[in-house]
Amino acid sequence: MKAKLGHTSRSLALGVLQDVFRDGAYANISLSRRLNESALSPLDRRFATELVYGTVKAVATLDWILGHYIKKPLVQTDDLVVNILRLGIYQLYFLDRVPDSAAVNESVNLTKTFAHPGASGFVNAVLRSALREPDRVRYPSLAKDPVRHISLREFHPEWLVRRWLAVLGTEETLALCRFDNTSPPLSLRTNTLRTTREELLQKLTDSGTVAEASAWAPEGIVCSRLGDDPLQFLREGLCQAQDESSMLVGHVVAPRPGEFVIDACAAPGGKTTHLAALMQNRGRVLALDVHPHKIALIQENQRRLGLNIIEARQLDATELHQDFSGQADRVLVDAPCSGLGVLRRRPDARWRKEASLAELPPLQLKILASAAQCVKRGGVLVYSSGTLEEAENSAVVQQFLTEHPEFMLDHAGSYLPRPRPENLVTLWPQRDGTDGFFIARMTRKAEGVAI
Repeated sequence: MKAKLGHTSRSLALGVLQDVFRDGAYANISLSRRLNESALSPLDRRFATELVYGTVKAVATLDWILGHYIKKPLVQTDDLVVNILRLGIYQLYFLDRVPDSAAVNESVNLTKTFAHPGASGFVNAVLRSALREPDRVRYPSLAKDPVRHISLREFHPEWLVRRWLAVLGTEETLALCRFDNTSPPLSLRTNTLRTTREELLQKLTDSGTVAEASAWAPEGIVCSRLGDDPLQFLREGLCQAQDESSMLVGHVVAPRPGEFVIDACAAPGGKTTHLAALMQNRGRVLALDVHPHKIALIQENQRRLGLNIIEARQLDATELHQDFSGQADRVLVDAPCSGLGVLRRRPDARWRKEASLAELPPLQLKILASAAQCVKRGGVLVYSSGTLEEAENSAVVQQFLTEHPEFMLDHAGSYLPRPRPENLVTLWPQRDGTDGFFIARMTRKAEGVAI
């Protein structure tokens, strides 16, 4: 490369796309790193973010569109040039506020700066053909081929669209896919040990942030537009960034001051610190994760929020019972999952997940079985996930209960700040307006079945 990627919005976005599609990086991590290293203005940072997340979400559709204007397969084209073309097509087709001329010219300039000699003519020809002959691109009919239509129009893999159509039907599948393509607001959980939601809302408003109280969680705040320094109150420990649906888990666990609570899959510590706050910073919370670098994240969040009852420890959750059998009042298993309920926050996740689906339920059951052994008689076991897959949610719980008759299912919905009728709670994005989430609560029988 002739120059360093990142001196403009488009070059920074190109660098992230290279990280994601060439090197397998996660878009949010790569983008955050490159933005932190850049000197871009707030406006340019927002544009770079829009380019990255939009292009990553729409990559399959962009490649399909490019196939109408390029004779040879994309795999035979230099990966840097392909990513420049993806950026250009995304601007031409999906960003109305970017002039067509700017989309083409800036793509050509990127090619001249970073790609091999002669590639700029190719990029120019492809993008100008797309401008001159838009009718080459014809989407499949929704009526005749709903899977292909929704996949291309709404930027989701065909296998996932097919699954959702079978469960939800056309209308709800479209609504769910469209929700995934929205930009998520910043959700904050008030640190109730230091302030109230009302006080924090006023501070946010005074700082130029447009925010409102969450309708789901009594500590929650949803920010629709950020002020000049959106991280100020996070740094001061007045709040924690946490999704609305994720905040509900702590309320279903319902820990009491003085108890011993285990968070079996804790990093980065959003639910852990919420549990500690609900306990009024009295008792003991054991936060576990298998990755050592994630333990540091939990410890940092505890320090920032002014908590002192959390012990963060590196431990494989499948081995939890070896050290803490029968000791805990409550155990939370926020299990590793496919993450199909939170795709709007992870734009590249939709293109990574299919292969892992079959592997997850056995692991989830193994963790749940280990965690269950740590629960005292009369104690509580909560299982949660950020997916919409029945095989990872209700099926895991039902199999666990079949194999562990010493546990009985509680009515999880009654523990929510806004009670719901379900025993097993599933929040659906297209119905509830939140990230997708699943929560189940079980109690170990006080008497009867021997351990």
